[in-house]
Amino acid sequence: MSDLVLWGFDGSTYVRTVKMVLAEKGVTDFTQHQINVLEGEPQKPEHLARHPFGKVPVLDHDGLRLLETSAITRYLNDVLPGRSLIPASPKDRARMDMVIGLIDSYGYGALLGGVAAYHLFPDFVGGKNETARRAGIEAGRKVLTLAMQTRGHDAFIAGDLSLADLYLAPIAAYVSMTPDKDVLFDIPGLHDWWTKIQALPSFKSTQPG
Repeated sequence: MSDLVLWGFDGSTYVRTVKMVLAEKGVTDFTQHQINVLEGEPQKPEHLARHPFGKVPVLDHDGLRLLETSAITRYLNDVLPGRSLIPASPKDRARMDMVIGLIDSYGYGALLGGVAAYHLFPDFVGGKNETARRAGIEAGRKVLTLAMQTRGHDAFIAGDLSLADLYLAPIAAYVSMTPDKDVLFDIPGLHDWWTKIQALPSFKSTQPG
């Protein structure tokens, strides 16, 4: 898999999701080019040629260029050997897709832009915005509650470990570094899920430097 090239810096939750997929598939032979969001590198012409909206990750493989984490992770799941990270049953697959959609639409902005950014990198979002933080906590709790309700009594969100868990895990990691962790993690089932996630070798091996 030496022709697999990943563009994006390790601090990005979406890049980490892709790297967790690679780790779960046992792939270590790939090239990563760090594109530092905090330093504005995604908006430079060379990266805009890869992704016209200046986002990461971008994946190059076997003559194919893919943008957007949803496409990248599903492609890697399909082309790489090993256990599938997409459930076989329609119901479990729908559970996974629903939670990914909730994270993309409502969770990422609330938990990263609203909460984590406030405490960990406020300068990147124009300073500390208490209104955005409070709104992030409110919306973030809704997303996390729905994710855990979807999980039910299963070990992971859609039964076995799936892409949904790998989407949420890097975001939860940033939240866990903030003083708002207790109020956001005070949701039935979340502590148990978070303990399982932290024990995954793919989570441990992809921690940002």
